[in-house]
Amino acid sequence: MNTDVGDLPVAPQWFRFTVLDERTTLIEEPHVRGLLRANAWHLRGRNRDLLVDCGLGVTALAPLLLERFGREPVLVLTHAHLDHMGSAHEFSDVWAHPLEPIDDPAPGSLHGPALAAQMGLDETLPSALLTARPHGDYDLSTYRVRPATRTRALTDGDLVDLGDYALTVLHLPGHSPGSIALFDQTTGTLFSGDVIYDDVLLDSLPGSDIRQYARSLRRLRNLPVRVTQPGHGRSFGRDRLHHLIDSYLHSVRNSG
Repeated sequence: MNTDVGDLPVAPQWFRFTVLDERTTLIEEPHVRGLLRANAWHLRGRNRDLLVDCGLGVTALAPLLLERFGREPVLVLTHAHLDHMGSAHEFSDVWAHPLEPIDDPAPGSLHGPALAAQMGLDETLPSALLTARPHGDYDLSTYRVRPATRTRALTDGDLVDLGDYALTVLHLPGHSPGSIALFDQTTGTLFSGDVIYDDVLLDSLPGSDIRQYARSLRRLRNLPVRVTQPGHGRSFGRDRLHHLIDSYLHSVRNSG
């Protein structure tokens, strides 16, 4: 497909919802190119619903969730990168670690070379980081990450209580200073954000720290994680989690 911005088609539906079980719905933006195609996770609780991350923010998400689930969820941001907090300004309750600058995020861009420069990436990114537009008059050049208001500061060990179950906040810096994951100790399910996913881990972005990243992954390896629901790509089990962690730690040792 021609990736010139003017030639992008209009997507008939921007978000894709996949129900995994009675509690968990995966929300994706299939018309976003690989680097920025992130997962958001909607978790149904007895007393409240939870949304883990919220995508790029190129079109409204909160009204769709209200229509689909009947109430607005609390939004937990695993970190403040554009592909995870783009829609955060739409939500009334936004929880994040205090080290993540959600009130003053990097502006972001949907133009590949501009974003690569912002993020300090060596790789060449496509001109348009979308394969479609959310509506006919959408202009990719106007995209900016809008600031959000943090209503609760999350720190390591905090509980996110949904009424019938709770998730534990894990502060796992490295990808960013305030990167967090959420761990359901009852089921062994980890919502990992960008701390771990099944691809090359980005540890050279502004705010990244390789030593902290390695320390965070060593900690994560010792937890009884059964399944990881990552910020990008497919879910994976314990063996794959350990392989990804061991591969990263091996590469860090060899490079140091």
